[in-house]
Amino acid sequence: MTFVSDLEPQAVWSHFDQILAIPRPSKGEEKMRRYVEECAEARGLAVERDAAGNVVVTVPATAGHEDAPVVVLQSHLDMVQEKNRDVDFDFAKDAIRPQRDGEYLKATGTTLGSDNGMGVAAMLAVMESDEVVHGPLELLFTMDEETGLTGASELAPDLLHGRRLLNLDTEEEGALYVGCAGGGDSLLRLPLAEEAAGAGSALELRLTGLKGGHSGVDIHLQRGNAIQLLARMLHVAGAELGFPVGLVGFEGGSAHNAIPREAFATVLVPAGKEADFEAAVRAELAKIQSEYRPADPDINLDLHPAAGGADKVLAAATGRRVVSLLAALPHGVQAMSYDIPDLVETSTNLATVQRKGDVLEVLMSSRSSVDSAIEALRDRIRAVAELAGAEVEEHGGYPGWKPDMDSELLKTMRRLHEEVLGSDPAVKAIHAGLETGIIGEKYPGMDMISFGPQIEFPHSPDERVHIESVDRFWKLLKATLEELA
Repeated sequence: MTFVSDLEPQAVWSHFDQILAIPRPSKGEEKMRRYVEECAEARGLAVERDAAGNVVVTVPATAGHEDAPVVVLQSHLDMVQEKNRDVDFDFAKDAIRPQRDGEYLKATGTTLGSDNGMGVAAMLAVMESDEVVHGPLELLFTMDEETGLTGASELAPDLLHGRRLLNLDTEEEGALYVGCAGGGDSLLRLPLAEEAAGAGSALELRLTGLKGGHSGVDIHLQRGNAIQLLARMLHVAGAELGFPVGLVGFEGGSAHNAIPREAFATVLVPAGKEADFEAAVRAELAKIQSEYRPADPDINLDLHPAAGGADKVLAAATGRRVVSLLAALPHGVQAMSYDIPDLVETSTNLATVQRKGDVLEVLMSSRSSVDSAIEALRDRIRAVAELAGAEVEEHGGYPGWKPDMDSELLKTMRRLHEEVLGSDPAVKAIHAGLETGIIGEKYPGMDMISFGPQIEFPHSPDERVHIESVDRFWKLLKATLEELA
């Protein structure tokens, strides 16, 4: 236990403190799931698990409220595991190290896991409270949200009985979310041809220092994509230099829903041409730093001899295709909404690049609140990929959540927000995939709202949660449950 348990409200923070010590990667949430089940079993509550591993805890109503309609609370158990490369940390066994930064709680060089750990902690606090007034509750804890909304996608269609759902997985205090984008991934596979490396110097390029962030909620901030920027530098340098530069390898990014913060490449440069190559690369870097300084002021390139040199290099035509493909693929905001001010309608994230055997795999993650727009965007990605000679596999997408401005639940929560917190909430849609879209499709007629405390820079080591906002979030949650009872 840490100082986190002493924060207010302790009912929520004490559970979050416990969660900080529990490994919970996507597709590896077993220890986190067991913690939830043990908390429920200690209270003598019924626990049900479906084939996908989603857990529902049934909580009886407060005395006198047994006849109220069932309310569903929902959060996901997994977290994005990101750390700075220079941080010695093992997510499989190390407890996240929290630190207070003024009004915020953050981790030490890693993601904090407040997405969606704060929602999970609040649900456990409700489950254990003898003071929160509520009707019958179903607490739904889903699996593997961060790498494809798998738990919600495979949610058993008969697991829930309630038709009013409070999703606790948004990150903007003072907002009630009533809609979200749909999305889908495209996996590009580019065959790699190699040849023996000739004479020359093997150099490693490490592009670091970018902020990254969530590829949905942060995409409008126009931060740099490390993969695309490093490819740009290599592409421009290759075009300007009068000698061949061989590509040995290229990798970057870590997750489909995280804007890449780092990228790495190894090249083979003719002996005696190292300074010319570095000058060309750094000249393009200076342009990039100037362009991105307001959004990404700490972009850094480290260029040094590659340890062990290089035995093989990609064939010249293959190397050019790799760099051209990564430089040409779209990234970032593609269209803004015509209907909702300041809402990103369509975007895509050049998410990861990694070598698997004799194939380079490139993962693109696209989002849109307009079905035809995301289809057109994925067609464009396919066209660029096929021009480079890559095959494309489109992973099954997930549906969006269409706003219902006449929702009774929305009317109730808007009134309570004013009464309890003294302000009229913003009613918004989010440019990210929420499980509500899938749950609503599986359970027709589900009236849903998503809200949460103030969480900033999720999916990056800069992630932080505003401490006092958690108390206000907790008050609104309690008031809503009592009103619905």
